[in-house]
Amino acid sequence: MEEYQNIDEYINQFSGIVKERLLAIRALVKEIAPEATEKISYGIPTFYLNGNLVHFAGYKTHIGFYPGAKGVATFLDDVEGKYKYSKGTIQFPLNEEMPVALIEKIVRFRTEENRSK
Repeated sequence: MEEYQNIDEYINQFSGIVKERLLAIRALVKEIAPEATEKISYGIPTFYLNGNLVHFAGYKTHIGFYPGAKGVATFLDDVEGKYKYSKGTIQFPLNEEMPVALIEKIVRFRTEENRSK
């Protein structure tokens, strides 16, 4: 696995829609949680606020979004039947609109959760 020094370095390896969506998620998280810090954790972009807030990553066919187990479980009604998901992960396919409103709800939830730590 390649070691990236920062989120810019990670995102800049991509082009087209993957890069666009990674930049959009990054901007959204920065807007909702401006006090969160950026780092690379598990080899992917991570926002940190009293613990890991969310991770995200680019792939050939989807964007991986990692809000943790509670971040997925809390929004199962919005995720189930629409996206591939597992305990702490949601996959947003590149051939569909990115669900910005859902991502925003999850990030707001996780931000409140982490702020109260």
